[in-house]
Amino acid sequence: MKWDIENFTGSNDFGLWKVNTRSILIQQKCVEALKGKAQMHAHLTPVEKTEMDVKAVSAIIFCLRDKVLNKLDSLYMTKSLAYRQCLKQQQLHFYRMVDSKPIMEQLTEFNKIINGLVNIDVNLDNEDKTFHLVCALPKSF
Repeated sequence: MKWDIENFTGSNDFGLWKVNTRSILIQQKCVEALKGKAQMHAHLTPVEKTEMDVKAVSAIIFCLRDKVLNKLDSLYMTKSLAYRQCLKQQQLHFYRMVDSKPIMEQLTEFNKIINGLVNIDVNLDNEDKTFHLVCALPKSF
């Protein structure tokens, strides 16, 4: 289905564009995605949440001019990736295990941090991973 709304150019009325775009998301049954996956209805499966999110992003992109998309990409994507990389590396650097939690649970947390770094193309060799893991162990170990 095609809607005839004016794409956002950066110089037209953002408020009107936002209302029109929200209407499209309602028609596409994906307005719930505006809340973010964590705030979506609990009855939705993770797959449904992901599909709804992807559908919403796609609809919003279709409502933007290429010039705006390029500007957004240059402003936010590079900085966002660098920022996420910095946060993940800090998270790894400062991660510490404690005696009061099961070791397997803490190893899972450690691996989630490592996988988060891999997902943003920060690859650590096994020696670095081992070093960070040993540093994270509680003093009792």
